[in-house]
Amino acid sequence: MRILHTMLRVGNLQRSIDFYTHVLGMKLLRTSENPEYKYSLAFLGYAANPEQAEIELTYNWGVEQYEMGSAFGHIALGVTDAYAACEKIKAAGGNVTREAGPVKGGSTVIAFVTDPDGYKIELIQRPDANTGGTGVR
Repeated sequence: MRILHTMLRVGNLQRSIDFYTHVLGMKLLRTSENPEYKYSLAFLGYAANPEQAEIELTYNWGVEQYEMGSAFGHIALGVTDAYAACEKIKAAGGNVTREAGPVKGGSTVIAFVTDPDGYKIELIQRPDANTGGTGVR
């Protein structure tokens, strides 16, 4: 078994696609529309399956907002330099909610950003993160 994707329900599909592509540097891999059941999908990632898991954004037509609930935590992305990634994300209009720095009780450098729907994304500094020059992976 392997993880294929994580699905997030979003209130504005294009706004979310813009965030994940322009702010976090992901690629829009594919989209689909289902008029009969009134939803649209967009799959994004740094590479497609089977190379890497993807993010599936689901827009249920007419639903502009969801309650986060208390069970979901965050999505984690590896970055080569969390400090530089935060600066690039802020420059692209992203919302950094925890600046880069060591995790409490440890030495791993992390940061947090929030997407337009309020989902938390952790940036974990890893020297082996293959980012293709974007700093975010």
